[in-house]
Amino acid sequence: MRILLIASAYNSLTQRVHAELRDRAYGVAVEVTSTGDAVRAAVDRHRPDLIVAPMLRTVVPRDVWAARPCLIVHPGPVGDRGPSSLDWALQEGAERWGVTVLQAEEEMDAGPVWATADFAVPPVGKSDLYRNELADAALGAVLTAVERFASGTFSPTDQRALPSTPGARVRPAMRQAARRIAWDEDTTGTVLRKLRAADSQPGVLDELLGAEWFLHGGRPEHRLRGRPGELLATRAGAVCRATVDGAVWIPELRARTRPGEPRACKLPATLALAGRLPRLPEAGVPVLPAADDPAWSDIRYHEAGPVGVLSFSFPGGAMSTDHCRRLLRAWRAACERPTEVLVLGGARDFFSNGIHLGVIEAAADPAAESWANIGAMDDLVEAVLTTTDRLVAAAVGGNAAAGGVMLALAADEVWCRSGAVLNPHYRRMGLYGSEYWTYTLPRRVGPAAAERLTREALPVSAARALDLGLADRVVECAPAGFTAEVTRLAERWAASRARARLAAKKAESERREAVTPLAAVRAHELERMRSIFFDPEAPYHALRRAFARKETAPDGSAATRARGAEVTDA
Repeated sequence: MRILLIASAYNSLTQRVHAELRDRAYGVAVEVTSTGDAVRAAVDRHRPDLIVAPMLRTVVPRDVWAARPCLIVHPGPVGDRGPSSLDWALQEGAERWGVTVLQAEEEMDAGPVWATADFAVPPVGKSDLYRNELADAALGAVLTAVERFASGTFSPTDQRALPSTPGARVRPAMRQAARRIAWDEDTTGTVLRKLRAADSQPGVLDELLGAEWFLHGGRPEHRLRGRPGELLATRAGAVCRATVDGAVWIPELRARTRPGEPRACKLPATLALAGRLPRLPEAGVPVLPAADDPAWSDIRYHEAGPVGVLSFSFPGGAMSTDHCRRLLRAWRAACERPTEVLVLGGARDFFSNGIHLGVIEAAADPAAESWANIGAMDDLVEAVLTTTDRLVAAAVGGNAAAGGVMLALAADEVWCRSGAVLNPHYRRMGLYGSEYWTYTLPRRVGPAAAERLTREALPVSAARALDLGLADRVVECAPAGFTAEVTRLAERWAASRARARLAAKKAESERREAVTPLAAVRAHELERMRSIFFDPEAPYHALRRAFARKETAPDGSAATRARGAEVTDA
C-alpha cells in the first residue's frame, strides 16, 4: 500500500509516523506542503492509496479528499475543533486530552472518525506534551487507522454518533490577547499555564525592560519573591520574574520584530537581554543539583546505590557553548562520586540535538561561535568516551539528532524510550559533523550502514535503532516513568556484571586508542568543520539562518526540514 504523508513541517510527529510506517514495510513518501496547490501536486506525483496528514495547517482541497481517503491527525478529542486545540487544553488546565484521526471533509475537523486515543496531561509545556504523550497516542491512532483502511472492511464513524469529551468544543485560534499575562493579577499557576500553552510556539507576547518579547518556557520558583512583574534573579541563562504569589523562571526570549524585518532568534533569556538586563543576583545551584531539590535547574543528579543519574533538559534540545561547558563540569563532578554505573540523560523529552543554531545565528561572529560550540560539544563527548572507571549508559528519553545522537553513542550502551526518534546525520544542515562520529557510528553499525544513515538523512525509530545497533535497549514505558525505569535498569546492570565488564572496557579502550587515537579523529573532523564554518559561501550559513529564523531554506524546502531533526512543535 502506498501512503503519502503531507505536512506543513517535517516535525516530530511527522518524523515518528514516517519512521514507524517504514518499519512496517509500507511504501511511504513525505511532502512538506504550504498550499492547496502543493498538496495537489504532491498527490499527482505519488498517486497514493492513502493520504495521512500528521500536522497540516493547509486546507486539503476538495478535489483531493473527494478522490481518495485523506486522514487528518487532530490534536484533540472527538468533538473538539480548531487550530489551537492543545493550547486551549493546557491553558484551561485539562487533566486528560485526546487525539483523533478523522477523514478530511468540507467542514474542518468534522469528518468521520477512523481512530481515537486519549492521554493524561502532565504539568509540562505544549511542545514536550506534543512530542511525548500526544505523540504516543497519535501514533497508536494512526497505526490503527491505517490497519483499518488496509483491511477494506472498516467504515469510519460519524462524529455525531460518538460521545464527546468533556470540555471539547469548537474553538477559535488562540491569539495573543488570550495569552496575555496580567502580572498584577495572575497567580503563579495561571502564569505557568499560559507559558506552557505557548511553548515553544508562538510564545507569550509581553513587555520587559522597555521592549516587546515573546516569552518561552516556564518553571516555578519556590523561594524568591518580589513586586509582581519584577525581575528577581538569573540562573543558567534564565530570568526569574515575580508573580502575585510567587515567581517563575523564564528560560528563553525572542524579540518581537517589525513587519518586514527578519524574525529574531529564540535565545537564552539573559543572552537576549544583554545590554538591557540590570544587575541581578545569580541564584546559583550546585554543580550537581539534587533531583529532589525544588529549585529549578536544567541539570539534575541523583544516586541509587551504585548508580548515578545525570539528567539534563535544554530547550529544544539545543546545546550552546555554555550548556556544554556546564554539563561537562557536572559530568566531571559525577565521575568523582563512588558509583559503578553512570547514566547520562534519563529525562523526558529531548536528549540533545547538538549545537545551538539560534545562539550561533545571533552571535556577532557566527563562524567563531560555531567553532566554540563544536569545540565544547567535542570536549563533552570526549569526556564520556574516555570514562573507563565505570560503566556508562546514555538514556535517550526523547528525540535526538546530529551531535546529540553522537553524544549518546559515546556511552557503553544506549537505552531509548520506545517513542524516541533518532536522526544520526548532519547533511541537511550542510555540515560534515564532529563529536567523534567517524569513530563511534561505524563502530556501532558498521561502515556501510553509517554511510547510508548519514547520506539518506532519514529519521530512525527506537525499534529500528535497536535493529541497526544504534541502541542496545528499547525501554517500553510512558514518558513520565522513564527516569525511574532507567534507574532500575542501571541498578540491575551494576549488580550483574559491572566489575568484569569494566576491566574489559578499559582494555578495549586502550587497544582502540593505540590503533585510532581520539586526538587524530577529532583533528580530522574539526578540519572539515573549520573549512565549512569559516567559508562564507558554505551552504551551512544560509541553512542555519533559515532554521534559526524560520525562513524558507535555500533549496526551496521548509527550513524546518533542512535539519531533519525535531524542530517544529504543535
